[in-house]
Amino acid sequence: MWPYHPDLLATPVPRYTSFPTAAEFGDIPGDAYRKALESVSGDVSLYVHIPFCEKICFYCGCNTGKAGRRQRLESYLSALHAEIDLVSSLLPRGTKVGRVAFGGGSPNAITPTDFVRLVDTLTIRFGLDDPIFSIELDPRTMTRSWAEVIGHVGIERASLGVQTFAPHCQEAIGRVQAEDSIVETVDLLRNAGVTSLNFDLMYGLPGQTRDDLLDTLQRTRVLGADRVALFGYAHVPHIVPRQRMIDDTDLPDQAERFAMAGLGYSYLATHGYVPVGFDHFARPGGDPLARAATEGRVHRNFQGFTDDAAPNLIGLGSSAISSFPHLLAQNEKNSGRYRMIASQGSLTAQRGFERSAEDGERGKAIEELLCQGRTELPEYLAADIACRLSAFTARGLASLDGNVLTMDPDGLPYARTIAALLDPYRQVSKTRFSAAV
Repeated sequence: MWPYHPDLLATPVPRYTSFPTAAEFGDIPGDAYRKALESVSGDVSLYVHIPFCEKICFYCGCNTGKAGRRQRLESYLSALHAEIDLVSSLLPRGTKVGRVAFGGGSPNAITPTDFVRLVDTLTIRFGLDDPIFSIELDPRTMTRSWAEVIGHVGIERASLGVQTFAPHCQEAIGRVQAEDSIVETVDLLRNAGVTSLNFDLMYGLPGQTRDDLLDTLQRTRVLGADRVALFGYAHVPHIVPRQRMIDDTDLPDQAERFAMAGLGYSYLATHGYVPVGFDHFARPGGDPLARAATEGRVHRNFQGFTDDAAPNLIGLGSSAISSFPHLLAQNEKNSGRYRMIASQGSLTAQRGFERSAEDGERGKAIEELLCQGRTELPEYLAADIACRLSAFTARGLASLDGNVLTMDPDGLPYARTIAALLDPYRQVSKTRFSAAV
């Protein structure tokens, strides 16, 4: 379906869930994050990070660890509650929080009781009034008690880490989960009132074939997933040491990855899903992400493509990133140091990036290009990329009409690579990213 130009995909590029990306983060002034919280203007969304899983998968690049020791879990949750108290106290009176996302790791690595206490604290401290809740879940550790809590809290959006239904691929990535556990989880969540259910899937896995991917897509559709996020596996063992457990000689090559991405897009787009950007899909009709896509209201943040238009995102928990129009601020990554700092009543965000006005213009252009496939550039930026863009315009992948940059339909798999042309930090960064497709 898509034209394959391997020379344009040779250089790894960021996923651009923020601009600048986390690769450019450095030390920020000690009071920068506090001042950002105290001067927040506009709606706020919250992201709450639970860095624990019952089982650690080989492929996973998330900041997470095993949830084996109860004392460590209790210590982390105590620090998280302390951070919630402090951060909420710094926000201007009347700040409205419209959304709360729980991610990880696996939020269901903690007990349902601990989760209810966490939601109660967030509700009281941030004055939550019927927000949109979403949660990431591990089907391998899903229980009826957790489903009951999800129904009690009123969580309507959930995302399951499925990745693949192929047993040999599950073995290769250290995520063995029976299909029955996924089916049971789907039933539990539907009965609990979840109306928007996402499946995270992956291509480019060790030993994975196109037939394996097609089978997974078919099972996903039959199970009634409302959304699908189809990601290419990023093999970066120099950054994620646990990936050394994966045999890289068994990974599909670039041409095969490209074919898999095209297969996934074609299948979902012709089997009842609206494409959202280059790797998200949603069922039309009731799903809000599908509506946002058809109405041109899609945005991009650390959770990927979203219908969340809030200008401010506050991250809570170790490694969580907060995003404000002028500042990106990341909490301490190390869980032990995070617990120590937060428990002492201090803010833990010490790294990040202070965004200039030009950063704002470039970031806006990248987001619009990835989300809507079109952006009107400032004149200086159009002139800056014109020469480097020619490799794409000459092959019918993009066009630059005056200052309007448009990604042509055949250019969709090259979206991140084209976006990288707008990123001046990418030109000099030595940090390696994932494959472009």
